[in-house]
Amino acid sequence: MQELGRGQKVFDHEPVRGPVRVVESVDDVLDLLDGDPTGVIAVVRDAGATFLAPLYHDLGGVICTAGTLRSHIGIVTREFKIPCVMACEFDVPPTDGAVVELDCSGEAGVVRG
Repeated sequence: MQELGRGQKVFDHEPVRGPVRVVESVDDVLDLLDGDPTGVIAVVRDAGATFLAPLYHDLGGVICTAGTLRSHIGIVTREFKIPCVMACEFDVPPTDGAVVELDCSGEAGVVRG
């Protein structure tokens, strides 16, 4: 697997793998809920977004392209113990549905695909 991007990990967590889904709105959340969101690694842009709330018990991880550890998503993912990378910068953005590895075990959070 090659590195696709990296950012600030929210907390230490062993690597997880799952399909990527770009989640930008409530409609995207509803689409996920119509299927099986278990293990999905959500990619979001808004670090303050609250629309992920119905998915937190199912998500495998979260990648946020903005924000800090003190952003809403950073705080909530830490509480739910969901591996999360904040302010992730992609060299190669993953395509929707691609299986990626989210690794928060080192100094930075790394996304591989």
